[in-house]
Amino acid sequence: MNRIAVVCFMLTMPFLQKICLSQDKYKAEGGFISFYSSAPLEDIYAENNRVKSLIDLSTNELAFIVEISDFKFKKSLMQTHYNEKYMESHKFPQASFSGLIESSSGIKEMGQHTVIVKGDIVIHGVKNTIEVVAVLYNHGDSISANSKFNIRLDDFDIKIPKLLIKNIAEEVLVKVRVDYKLVE
Repeated sequence: MNRIAVVCFMLTMPFLQKICLSQDKYKAEGGFISFYSSAPLEDIYAENNRVKSLIDLSTNELAFIVEISDFKFKKSLMQTHYNEKYMESHKFPQASFSGLIESSSGIKEMGQHTVIVKGDIVIHGVKNTIEVVAVLYNHGDSISANSKFNIRLDDFDIKIPKLLIKNIAEEVLVKVRVDYKLVE
């Protein structure tokens, strides 16, 4: 695990926050992530407004942590099934991402930047490497980031019972929106 991922895991420990001090480090503790599954019998949507993330423009490192049980659904039964049967949040309480902004030319400059982010995503205890396009808006003392991408449930060993194959799509659309503040 790279050092920014370790720091992200430890964000809630005040004495470790000093590690983050730099003019190129930004932190978010209320980011947004959602997923959408469109299937013949039912659409499923959930969102999480408690995403934690760090971005370091001096090293181009990026890390996210998402508590699985923080995803909220319109139907409470759907949320229960999601946590107990599919994501097994008691065994795999977090999803994470750590990687690098690969096409990072000029991202320290104010303005809009379309970048490629590549790294390891861990969901349901399974790690895969992904590459996604993201848009960063550098405002100087803050950064806004947006991305959307698809993930296949099979890639993360998330099984759909044959009885429910028409209720849950094999691929879900993930949307991420995070507002970072400069770490001072």
